[in-house]
Amino acid sequence: MSGSLVAPEDWVGSRQRFQVEANEYKENQSITDASLRPIQTTVLGKTAKVCLVPFSLSNYKSDPLKCPKSLLQKKCNKVTSKKPKKTGIKKWRRNLPPEVEAMSFKAESTLQIASLDDHTESSKQLSDKAMLSADAESSQDGDSDEDTTSGLDEFSGLSPYERKRLKNISENAKFFASLQLSESAARLQEMIKKKQPSESKRKKPRKRENEIGCRRSMRLLKVEPSGFSLPATTVKPAVVVDEHPLLPPGPLDMTPENQNDDDEHFKGFLQIWADVTKTSSSSTGKELPSILSYKANLNDMAINEDTVHKVTRGSVSSIALHPSETRTLVAAGAKSGQIGLWDLTQHPKQDGVYVFQPHTQPVSCLYFSPVNPAHILSLSYDGTLRCGDFSRAVFEEVYRDERSSFSSFDFLEENGSTLIVGHWDGSMSLVDSRTPGTSEKLGSSMSKIRTIHVHPVHRQYFITAGLRDVHIYDARHLKPRGNQPLISSAEHTKSIASAYFSPLTGNRVVTTCADCKLRIFNSSCMSSQIPLVTTIRHNTITGRWLTRFQAVWDPKQEDCAIVGSMAHPRRVEIFHETGRQVHSFFGEDYLASVCSINAMHPTRYILAGGNSSGKVHVFMKSESC
Repeated sequence: MSGSLVAPEDWVGSRQRFQVEANEYKENQSITDASLRPIQTTVLGKTAKVCLVPFSLSNYKSDPLKCPKSLLQKKCNKVTSKKPKKTGIKKWRRNLPPEVEAMSFKAESTLQIASLDDHTESSKQLSDKAMLSADAESSQDGDSDEDTTSGLDEFSGLSPYERKRLKNISENAKFFASLQLSESAARLQEMIKKKQPSESKRKKPRKRENEIGCRRSMRLLKVEPSGFSLPATTVKPAVVVDEHPLLPPGPLDMTPENQNDDDEHFKGFLQIWADVTKTSSSSTGKELPSILSYKANLNDMAINEDTVHKVTRGSVSSIALHPSETRTLVAAGAKSGQIGLWDLTQHPKQDGVYVFQPHTQPVSCLYFSPVNPAHILSLSYDGTLRCGDFSRAVFEEVYRDERSSFSSFDFLEENGSTLIVGHWDGSMSLVDSRTPGTSEKLGSSMSKIRTIHVHPVHRQYFITAGLRDVHIYDARHLKPRGNQPLISSAEHTKSIASAYFSPLTGNRVVTTCADCKLRIFNSSCMSSQIPLVTTIRHNTITGRWLTRFQAVWDPKQEDCAIVGSMAHPRRVEIFHETGRQVHSFFGEDYLASVCSINAMHPTRYILAGGNSSGKVHVFMKSESC
């Protein structure tokens, strides 16, 4: 150590020795039989080593005895206000003797444990100790006149930094004690443990005896103002009105609903329908026209204002063209049960339309008799099958079943004497038109029948379309129950709207399915199954307000089928059995709706289509009248 530091060390050492001696003397006063000299010698040795490393005189250059007191005090305060770095503290502790280091560490741990156990007591004790250490620190600045006994405590041997740190710990402990965190935590724990009080039910107020209730209408209470009650009114039982009442059995007069039946014009109209006959024989033996000539004739067909007219009230559910080659006569069946007859040769066109009501529910099937074209047969959901005779102006009843609903029919015989009728519940009936009222009920393996159609050549076979199955039966093996189909096809994934044989040979079958596909099958060989030939993508989703599409064959062309379309602009399309489109009928300003039901004339190039508002659209060649 340099010689310049000897004098300050001796001066500081003398002060420390005096303080330690005073402390030891004070502590030893209460101890009996103890000598002061051995204790003094031990303490002086320890304190001398502690004072060898002062915190502020390491960089002191001038003689501190020559400096004024105020300057020394200012210098000491400035140095003590700065907190030494951790590295300096560790280095300073490394130079301390083991006894002093152990004493300081023990004091630290004692204060920390005391502050955690009891905030109140520790804060009080630490505050006293801090005051004592502050007095001791001020005594080191050279003020010999102050009372040196105020800084004598058990921590008098600590350095100023340790005393400052203990002071901060005591202040922090006092601050946390003032927050009363333990008390707040205890109160919060008690609040959590307490159960929430149950909601008290609202007590209903007691009704006073003389309390006046709510004012009510005497008219609703049926009480006169005088207080007398009115006589009880007799309630009449509700009369259930049948929405679709059945017409009386037997023949019905052919009475038009839209015109007067007493005028001469209506009688002349009936006479025209009764006199027209089919002038050409069946075209079974004729050769089919080529596809090129067929397309050329279709291109010549057109529609105009005179060939569009509203014929029925409500949606058209069936349509038929009279086979006459001299006059153009169209019959349309409606969902309202009406049958409309339209003679396109009449001008104005309103005079050529007559509407009749032979049924009360939709007319699902309509055919002219193959033997007598003056007879038109109609089948309805109401369970009746009637024949309209224009020569006698009546609708004869051919078959009636009030417990069942009919869906479709066809002629088993070429002369039209025997008919096969399909029911919605999946059963069938054989009907002889020559003896009205006689029929034979037959069972089937189907749960529902939508359409039924007879093979044009081998008339013992007929095809039925149901929910998802197409069955072909042999009429020669029918029995009242347990009839199994000769051929069954399961190619369809959704409900089937129709299935028809090709008109001339019956070698093809076209079906319309709700899965937006038209399918054509090969029925030339009646074996265990009919192979699929072509699948045509076609939109068949008409919704609930439009009549479902039914693809039908052109009677003149064996390999072409006609079907309505949902495409824009509205049209009627014709497809070849190979799947390619042959022709589309556009109406420009005259065909602005969907024609769901269509029919082609058996010998002439005339197409009639009906929509869901009762209108009939007719496409024809210019020379056809």
